[in-house]
Amino acid sequence: MKAVAIKTVCWLFTLLLFSLPLQATEEALRFENETQRQLYQELTAELRCPQCQNQNIADSNAVVSVDMRQKTYDMIMQGSSRDDVLDYMINRYGNFVHYQPPVNRYTLLLWLAPLLMLLALFGLQLQRRRQQAVTDEDEHSAEQQAETAPSEQLDAELDKLIEQYRSKK
Repeated sequence: MKAVAIKTVCWLFTLLLFSLPLQATEEALRFENETQRQLYQELTAELRCPQCQNQNIADSNAVVSVDMRQKTYDMIMQGSSRDDVLDYMINRYGNFVHYQPPVNRYTLLLWLAPLLMLLALFGLQLQRRRQQAVTDEDEHSAEQQAETAPSEQLDAELDKLIEQYRSKK
């Protein structure tokens, strides 16, 4: 019975040791009210890590994400609004950090580039089909001329022979 109790205590101690690092990774942030907590969670989910591949700062462990989370927390605790925090982050890191970039000439070009490429390829295909049709028509005409040329030549020779025959009579 004592052996079972010792094993249980050892297992509990082992689980406690392995769970300590998991608890150490969580950030213990204190907010004055629930509105601030929700704003912080929304902003950290909406801001993108400049170092990571398409990962928000809430999920990233990169140094820059940790700094951005801390700055977001500090600004919220100082009473900054959502727009103030977003403006600060965009001014500091560029439009890339916001998952919803503003519509300007660069973002518009990014959105329209695939459509413009598709239209250009469609136009190129139409032009190639027209050229192919003209080439096919020219080849067909050349074939007809090649077929009719010998018969016309033979007709001309035949007419010439007939003329010669009539002139002898």
